[in-house]
Order: sequence, then structure tokens, then C-alpha cells
Amino acid sequence: MTDEEILKLQVHLCERLNPSVTLRRRGKKDDSVEAYVGDEFLGILFKDDEDPSDISYNLDVAILAMDLE
Repeated sequence: MTDEEILKLQVHLCERLNPSVTLRRRGKKDDSVEAYVGDEFLGILFKDDEDPSDISYNLDVAILAMDLE
């Protein structure tokens, strides 16, 4: 993902979910970024560009059962 894409996605998530959402690069991986709310890990945001005419982004959030207790 480009820096411009990451910034646009971060702004969108801040407006829709929580103003403290930040996106951080994942080392050498360029198809995804890590999403955080403050310092807490939220999930991984993947870019799906298999069909260049229909690009989408998928946020994968895992919720552990122990977090619900």
C-alpha cells in the first residue's frame, strides 16, 4: 500500500470507528497494515487488488473469548 492509501484509510477509519485509530506498516509486507486504537492492537487491514478494476480493503479483527470475560 502506498503512503497515500494508508492515510486515506486511516482518515476513513477515524471518521467511522474511532478517532484514535492508527495504521502502521508491517515491516516488509506491502499488502497490509496493522490497525491500532491507541496502543491496543485491533487487527490487520489487507488490500485486495486481485481485480485492478475492483480494489477493496478488508479489516480482519480477531476477538479472543478471554477478552469478553
